[in-house]
Amino acid sequence: MSTRAITFLQHKDIDFKVTKYKHKKKGAVYASEAMGFPLRKTIKTLVVDLGSKGCLMALIPGDKELNLALLARHYSVKKASMADPATAQRLTGYMVGGISPFGVKKALPVAIEATLLHHDKIAINGGQRGMMLIMNPNDILRALPCNVLELAQ
Repeated sequence: MSTRAITFLQHKDIDFKVTKYKHKKKGAVYASEAMGFPLRKTIKTLVVDLGSKGCLMALIPGDKELNLALLARHYSVKKASMADPATAQRLTGYMVGGISPFGVKKALPVAIEATLLHHDKIAINGGQRGMMLIMNPNDILRALPCNVLELAQ
């Protein structure tokens, strides 16, 4: 089955491999275990509310937490907070647990954790619960305009 994320990457001529698993619960920890793929190389795609500056997507390793204060400082806002699920789904067009940064309904800025670029392969959501894309993290930078930052703790 194809998703908007897969179509988006195909149009950009980006190589990836689709990996499916039985989705029983949301989250990078479960996805990592179900695929047998390292958690530190499994990306969480988070939608973050920057207040008056709108929302962005933050890509961080599955074994880390997003440092919202650091993100707020980088984007010069007083506060950054996680977007509520309804907002995340409306902006991306994907269900929570299946949010991909590729092929979203509304183009959002993307911030990626710098350490993810040290890996040869990562797993990132393919736009559907239970579907991950295995790809070179540098291809994310080819596919999307990203700010490479230190955002995880």
